[in-house]
Amino acid sequence: MNSVELIGMISIIMAGATVGIGAPVTAIAEGWAVSRGLTALAQQPDAAPVITRSMFIGVAMCESSAIYCFVVSIILIFANPFWNHVVALTGGQ
Repeated sequence: MNSVELIGMISIIMAGATVGIGAPVTAIAEGWAVSRGLTALAQQPDAAPVITRSMFIGVAMCESSAIYCFVVSIILIFANPFWNHVVALTGGQ
């Protein structure tokens, strides 16, 4: 196995790990935020617009971390910055 194959294998494994860890953690955080938001709405229905707005902003922030994980995995698979470096080091083998 040459170094280009090794970089490819590690990149695919890390892309899978990035999404495999990032997505469930984000889902748990979003579920927790929505649960707490609904509890707050049940306790204070008069503050519904403020609570709902804050809850949506918090859920969007949680979702952005899942999007970042997805973008990193796509970069590792399709636009890996290490490919050109390794190919230049090995002389194009």
